Amino acid sequence: MASIASSNQLFINRSKFSSSTRASPNLVLLKSRPVVSTVLRLEFSPENQLSPAPVTLSGKALRLSGWGQLLRRHRPVETLVAKAAAADADGSEVEVSDGSGFHKPVQSFGERFPVLVTGFFFFMWYFLNVIFNILNKQVYNYFPYPYFVSVVHLLVGVGYCLFSWAIGLPKRAPIDKEQLALLTPVAFCHALGHVMSNVSFAAVAVSFTHTIKALEPFFNAAASQFFLGHQIPLPLWLSLAPVVIGVSMASMTELSFNWTGFVSAMISNIAFTYRSIYSKKAMTGMDSTNVYAYISIIGLLFCIPPAVIIEGPQLMQHGFRDAIAKVGLYKFLSDLFLIGIFYHLYNQIATNTLERVAPLTHAVGNVLKRVFVIGFSIVVFGNKISRQTGIGTAIAIAGVAIYSLIKANMEEQKRKAAHTPDQ
Repeated sequence: MASIASSNQLFINRSKFSSSTRASPNLVLLKSRPVVSTVLRLEFSPENQLSPAPVTLSGKALRLSGWGQLLRRHRPVETLVAKAAAADADGSEVEVSDGSGFHKPVQSFGERFPVLVTGFFFFMWYFLNVIFNILNKQVYNYFPYPYFVSVVHLLVGVGYCLFSWAIGLPKRAPIDKEQLALLTPVAFCHALGHVMSNVSFAAVAVSFTHTIKALEPFFNAAASQFFLGHQIPLPLWLSLAPVVIGVSMASMTELSFNWTGFVSAMISNIAFTYRSIYSKKAMTGMDSTNVYAYISIIGLLFCIPPAVIIEGPQLMQHGFRDAIAKVGLYKFLSDLFLIGIFYHLYNQIATNTLERVAPLTHAVGNVLKRVFVIGFSIVVFGNKISRQTGIGTAIAIAGVAIYSLIKANMEEQKRKAAHTPDQ
């Protein structure tokens, strides 16, 4: 039977005539005119399949005489399953009918459980970062060549990006000369900051390097105030005071302190500050995954020359030979590959996490990540720290947390003000 009801959409629910039509969609959505709209339901039956008869129209109801036994309603469950599968496949949201005229969207897993997905991103961000820092320091214990290891980090990451592009996950975004010119300074600062961080990791305890790197917000504020001309509110400056005091306290009594580790970590802070400045100017229109891939490729080109010049002769003479003699060729190569892949993945996950949450949530997560790294490194490596170093580190982390919360709250207020229409 077929009947007409008031609606804004026309649905045809079709059954399979044979096995060849099973792959066809079971639900077809057609837009009708807004003035006259109908719901046409066709019911199919395998009986009396060759008994066509004239079609007659009567009032507001549509009667198909002679086809009643031919048409029989198909089960709507298959319709819903088919459309849901198609939605999951292409990541889209579709509307389906349950047979009663009610239409509801089919949501993906991430849309149904956003808290679980976001929590998973945070977990992977912390997990990958902690594992990277631990494995990285273990490699430096038997292979103290941070310039070469920095090249390996980016080289493995570039290989990962090229493989992802080759299979189309994600699709490679084209780059022109103008975009290349915009990304080059960002990549240079990224390479410099990355190399100097590794020099510090190789020279001092991981916990001390991360304590020094807690000063990065101070350098960001100073660069914004004195180089970009942006007025930094007084509460932000005040929140940075405990950061400076805490790092100073920790540095004075740090048992693993040496000037190479301290100065290189400070240079890393400056480099990442300018990377942030240039990143704001390098608006390429590409997605974050492609931008990070291009930065990694260009940064690798900047890292290779100093590695060859500074550490090349030592590596060729005894560096590789000593490392292989200590741990074996397989462990040496596998360790280098693992720290490279963990480095790239944790940076990519951090970017993806930032896209999923508000700046305030990400700021809190970033502070907690540093606490996790410092705590796990002390436990894993058994680093002994003085009471003053511990107190100084805690004060510095607390200062970073206060600064991050204030800054994120200010940015959120600016965003809301920009989207609020004028009265």
